[in-house]
This record gives sequence, C-alpha cells and structure tokens, in this order.
Amino acid sequence: MPDAARINRLALTNFRSYRAASVAIERNLVVLTGPNGVGKTNLIEAVSFLVPGRGLRRATLDEIAFAEGDGSWAISAEIEGMLGLATLGTGNEPSTGEDTPRSRLTRIDREPVGSAAAFADHLRVIWLTPVMDQLFMGPASERRRFLDRLVLAVDAEHTSRVSALERSLRSRNRLLEEARPDAHWLDAIEHETAELAVAVAAGRSETVQRLQGALAQRRDEVFPSAEIALSGWMEQGLLGHPAVEIEERYRTILKDNRPRDAAAGRTLDGTHLTDLTVVYAPKDIPAANASTGEQKALLIGLVLAHAGLIAEMTGFAPVLLLDEVVAHLDPGRRAALYDALGRLGAQVFMTGADPAAFADIAGKADVFTVGGGQLRRDR
Repeated sequence: MPDAARINRLALTNFRSYRAASVAIERNLVVLTGPNGVGKTNLIEAVSFLVPGRGLRRATLDEIAFAEGDGSWAISAEIEGMLGLATLGTGNEPSTGEDTPRSRLTRIDREPVGSAAAFADHLRVIWLTPVMDQLFMGPASERRRFLDRLVLAVDAEHTSRVSALERSLRSRNRLLEEARPDAHWLDAIEHETAELAVAVAAGRSETVQRLQGALAQRRDEVFPSAEIALSGWMEQGLLGHPAVEIEERYRTILKDNRPRDAAAGRTLDGTHLTDLTVVYAPKDIPAANASTGEQKALLIGLVLAHAGLIAEMTGFAPVLLLDEVVAHLDPGRRAALYDALGRLGAQVFMTGADPAAFADIAGKADVFTVGGGQLRRDR
C-alpha cells in the first residue's frame, strides 16, 4: 500500500459560511454530517483549493468570501505529504472597492510561491460531487472539464496550459472579427495556438492511456470497469505521429479555416472541442445508455481507478473528497465503497446528512457534526 498524503489540521477564515474555524484531523477517514445547508460542502471545497484551479464548485474568488466580511478569505492546512511536513496557505486580500481583479495568494511554510501549482509537490486532491452525476448525459464541455481535472492531478501545469490556450483562441477570434486582420499577427497567434493545443492534447492523451490501463486491471463487479477514449483528432494523431507534425497540421487547418471561423465567430476545430467517450464495460454500451445506478457506480469506479493511478505514479495516495456520495448507494455498494477506500489507504473526506449511512465506518473515522459555522467532534 502506498503512503497517503494527509491533512493534519485545517483552518478557515472568512471562507463561505465559516467566519473562523479550525479542525484537527487524526484519521484517514473523515466524516462530516449535519442537515443540508450547514456548510459540509463548504469545508471540503476549502480542501479543494489546495490544488490549482477554482475548487470543486468552480467559484470565483469573491464568491467564496464570507458574506459579511471585507472580501478577504484564507485557508491554511498543516499537511504531511510527499515532501514531509508542511503548511500550505491560500487566500485573497481585502477588497479595495476598485474594479482591478485580485489574484489568489499562495504560500508554503508561510513563504510566497508563484501559484498553487507548487502545492502539487506536497499532495494531490481529487473529488466526486453530486453535480458530476450528470457527466455522461451532459454536454461535452463538462466531460472535458472532468478530464482536465484528471490530468491536473497528474500534471500540475495542465490548468495553466488550458487557460493559455483559451486566451490564445480568444485573441485569434478577436482578430478575425476585424475587416482586414493583420496576417502577420494571425500567423503568430496561430503558431502559439497550435503549440498550446498540442501540449494540452498530449497531456490528455497520456493521462487517458494510463487511466485506461488502470481500469483494465479492475475486477470490481460493484464499481465496474470502463473503456475510455478521446474523440479529438489531435489526441488520436499523437498516438502515432510526432507532436511537431500535429502542430504543423493544426496551423494549416487554422489558416485555411480563417474565413469559416470568422463567419462563425469562433474557432471550429481544435482540442478545445475534444470529448471524452466512456463505455460501460460489463454491457459494452455507451455510459449515457446505462442506468442511473450503473452510471453512478461507473463514475465511482473511474475516480477510484484514478486515485490508484496517482498513488502508483507518485508513491502517495491523493486526498479524496466525496460529497454526498453514499446517500444514494444501497447497503451493498456502500460497504463495497468503504472496502475500496480501505484498500486505497487514502485520506478521505465524506459528507452526508444521515449519520446512519456511515455506521459501518464510525469506529474507524473522525466524525464531525457541522453547524453554525463550526465543527463538533463526535468521535
């Protein structure tokens, strides 16, 4: 069993419903119970900010600040991770009342670091939330976002490349809106766009290949295996061709499609349109055609396989955040999930309104009741 990255203490200041809260964590299993709306998800959302990005709700920096505060917020976590003991901190400064955007601040052992990407040297965090239950039925954009979270847990720089690609595509689209766009500027932007697109595609393709290998080894009938693939031609092309060849091909496509893209007001070809295809392996059917229960089991199986892959690659199991995951599982699947988490050995935060759902693990977990912006330890 690999080691597990652990959060030993978590402190929140002016974060969502928490004016000030601090909790010491002693075990790998952490259960947060309480009625809906009391702040269980807010707490695990704070943990999700210990990686790059906008957290499990994709919130803006202003949205997560305490409603009656000054716009500032802070998260501090004492962790035991891949580089030993460390304190990770992130937050936002008070609002100045100006329109200038504020950036998220990040510190390690109280020293500023460039971005939250540096946190990846210490721990990885992955999550499963109720919103993701519609993953297989929803638009391709949601599956791309899910896919990019998978890649980010493997490569901490992936989000910055995706953001840079989005900015480059916006710049190209603005140029194409002009009556007589500067051809030299277009060439330069398309050169950058192709380079970024292939880098993003390569990260996705490598992660999917690794994850498919991990899924192929699964023999769990409760949370069954899946067959996953990418629909984008760039990701497929990278399987058998050098990256420079794919870049040059995409630059040619961008240049040839300028009139079409200008008329459409957007770029109509590229890795920003890639979809993740998922097949429910036991029945060899698209995941979208599986039952609701089968889709839920499939999604849990994907997340467990991904966590195992991260543990294999880094030597440390990631921190898992499971929001309301057990609420809709029957007793058999609930027990199977607890067994799978035990085998993984990761630190896992679980939320749920019904304490009875966690009865099987109550003696092995730190159990907290959440309410009034505070946490009360039950066990």
